[in-house]
Amino acid sequence: MPTDQPTPEPDPESVDASPPPGPVDVRPPEPVPYDREHDPADALAHDPAETPFLGLLATGAAAEEYERPVLRARAEGASARRLAALERAKLLALRVRAELEGRRRREEELSALYATAHDLAGLRDLDAVLRAIVRRARSLLGTEVAYLTLNDPAAGDTYMRVTDGSVSARFQQLRLGMGEGLGGLVAQTARPYVTDSYFHDERFRHTRTIDSGVHDEGLEAILGVPLMLGSGVIGVLFAADRRERVFEHGQIALLAAHAAHAAVAIDTANLLSETRKTLTELEAANEIIRDRSSVIERASDIHDRLTELVLRGGGVQDVADAVAEVLDGEVEFTDPGRAPAEALARSRADGHAVRDGTEWVAAVGAGGEVLGALVLRGHPALDPVDQRTLERAAMVTSLLLLARRTAGEAEQRVRGELLDDLLDAADRDPRLLGERAARVGADLDAPHVVLAARTDGAPPAHGAAPSDGDAASHPDAHPHGVDRRRIWSAASHLAATRHGLAAVRDGGAVLLLPLGPDDDPAHTACEIADRLGAALHQPVTVGASAPVPAPAARPAAVADAYAEARRCREALRVLGRAGQGAAAADFGFLGLLLADTRDVDGFVDRTLGAVADYDARRGTELLRTLGAYFACGMSPARTKDALHVHVNTVAQRLERVSRLLGPDWQTPARALEIQLALRLHQLSSAVARDTGA
Repeated sequence: MPTDQPTPEPDPESVDASPPPGPVDVRPPEPVPYDREHDPADALAHDPAETPFLGLLATGAAAEEYERPVLRARAEGASARRLAALERAKLLALRVRAELEGRRRREEELSALYATAHDLAGLRDLDAVLRAIVRRARSLLGTEVAYLTLNDPAAGDTYMRVTDGSVSARFQQLRLGMGEGLGGLVAQTARPYVTDSYFHDERFRHTRTIDSGVHDEGLEAILGVPLMLGSGVIGVLFAADRRERVFEHGQIALLAAHAAHAAVAIDTANLLSETRKTLTELEAANEIIRDRSSVIERASDIHDRLTELVLRGGGVQDVADAVAEVLDGEVEFTDPGRAPAEALARSRADGHAVRDGTEWVAAVGAGGEVLGALVLRGHPALDPVDQRTLERAAMVTSLLLLARRTAGEAEQRVRGELLDDLLDAADRDPRLLGERAARVGADLDAPHVVLAARTDGAPPAHGAAPSDGDAASHPDAHPHGVDRRRIWSAASHLAATRHGLAAVRDGGAVLLLPLGPDDDPAHTACEIADRLGAALHQPVTVGASAPVPAPAARPAAVADAYAEARRCREALRVLGRAGQGAAAADFGFLGLLLADTRDVDGFVDRTLGAVADYDARRGTELLRTLGAYFACGMSPARTKDALHVHVNTVAQRLERVSRLLGPDWQTPARALEIQLALRLHQLSSAVARDTGA
């Protein structure tokens, strides 16, 4: 039973203070599990007030456990004196506990600092040192993010160098001016600064750039300490959380101590880096000496490689790739118009490769003609041997271009001669024509279209085509040879890319091109006119023939098709449509005169097909109304008398015709075509009735 009498305090003189014999065991006692039956609070009535709390201290109990003895005593009705003594003992025990916790924490922090210093001392690479500093700072303070900035003396600011735990790209690329934000202030004043809510802290000079980066990262509480070398600041070390947090003085001191170790480690890594750089420079100098000794070997190697390229039939790109590999740069062959004009002129005049900024240019030419240039990039410094290598490559390139041009001209002449034979010799053996075409990649058994092309400035052709087919295919065999050569070259190139044939004839060029299932002669003529005009930089007029089913089987049809294409071409010029392309079908009723085959039904269908189809579907008399309308001088009043209908009926029918033929059907040119088509339709209908009779 509890008693109101105080428990007598033990006599201090009676405590044996002599040390026990033998060594003292300083190991902490084993934790004692809580036993309800032997709770220290049960001895409140008989033991001193400190007794239950000593047990709690010994077991490392949580802070809330220290309230249990007081609550137990109060529940058992202990006296006020006893309760006061327990409260004092509790407070004293909590102070002791806090002191022990503080010492334990400081011991852990010192151990962590020692481990950090040990780890940093073993690192040699600067990036590895910086990453280790930031990782350990985050670990020491238990924050969500840690980062480090380094000062840039040239720019006068400090920039983000390493982060740990960061998720924002904008934050990781921040630069802070001196005095800007928390970090800029630390870098400027060489003093640590801390805030538990950055955006609400008015001590710092906020800028949009810094605040945007911090907001993207979601940071609230930030601690920054300077990285000092002597009296100078080389950067700032930060620890931050994404929630409000109060950093204690011990934590600030801990991060500052870590920053001191980190600054020494950074300086050591920089010294090692500079040492390695010096060694690298020495090695580079030694490498230059070795390179000089291998220059002659490289020159001999490139000579052998270029010779091998020429012998095995390599091209210009192969030469450029070989030189690029030897010179360790990028080599490109460019046309004269794309090469640097001033450098190209100097190289052509001197006969050597010249430097143009960070590039080297070597002219590629033959005689007085410039064919292009070899441009070397990525290798601004060339020794004399490498320069000579580039010049030798330019010479080899000119030989390859001349050989390719000669072969190309020979193939173009072969194609021109074959087309001349198709136009001039209708009795040639079809099998031999097909074999000759196959050798140049043409298939004369497929449908083709004949195109007659001429520049707008070329004189009109007179008379028949020359009888000498070989002369007709040579551009210089005619007056105005320069113009003939240009159009022949452009037409031959275009024909070769389309597996066709081309030749010069009658003041212009003639092309025989394959016609696909979906191709149209008129569309092909327009396309060729555009392509040739773009190549020659002047208008080119192109007339197209009707499709020729199999040129090799019927050579005579090619000559007839060429005559039709020429008539279409001249019609374009007469009608003021120079520079365009067209076929006979594009000229309306004139196409009946221009076409080699009189496609009357096709003309009638193209002109009146929509109206005739409407009459057939609806049972109307629009064609009859059109005939009466033109016969009555295009007068609706006389037309209604001729048809015995109301004038409104005539107006309605003519409105329907406008919708079918277009609003311009009554213009003079269209009206003429429509009247001619009506007459031809009436004649063909009459012939059909007579034949049926």
